[in-house]
Amino acid sequence: MDYPGNLIVVAAPSGAGKSSLVKALLELDSHVQPSVSHTTRAPRGQEKHGREYFFVSEPEFDQMVLGDAFVEWAHVHGRRYGTSKKMIEDRIAHGSDVILEIDWQGALQIKRIFTNAILVFILPPSWDELRSRLERRGEDSPEVIETRLANAAAELQQAKEFDFVIINELFERALFDLKAIVHSQRLKYVSQRRLRADTFKALGI
Repeated sequence: MDYPGNLIVVAAPSGAGKSSLVKALLELDSHVQPSVSHTTRAPRGQEKHGREYFFVSEPEFDQMVLGDAFVEWAHVHGRRYGTSKKMIEDRIAHGSDVILEIDWQGALQIKRIFTNAILVFILPPSWDELRSRLERRGEDSPEVIETRLANAAAELQQAKEFDFVIINELFERALFDLKAIVHSQRLKYVSQRRLRADTFKALGI
């Protein structure tokens, strides 16, 4: 279905800066709305239920899976994450651009259902920088960091399946690139014709 709004899906290995970039974009562009995923992991730091994630129990997640409530769900680092199909459909059907940050598995699943979704992969500039960012977060033990780095080696191989790739070396440049991707979708013929129907009609096209 050709929805009025756009669906932008952003994936990256842990520590590449995905969440920071999406947060900055949301602060700059009021037309972009976040898609809040469900997860069975516990909140971190200042995270709040319904803002960063919907934090649910394993049984609650099971019920949602059985009810076919997710457009995608996956195991990530020993926890489960899922994206509500209804939430996405409601927002893009009303013309909003929705941005979703998930793992690469979920991104490819979403692309099969929402074929017009735009997939964006965030790369770190180097392995050393990725390790440094994970350590600076101060949220994970050394063992968990090693697991995340090992997972990242496999995750980076999936970048070729995405529509766009951003290398997050300089944050400001990476944010500019993400904004450019979102804005470019609004300039497509079908989007412009839908949003500026009067202009097209007046021009006879």
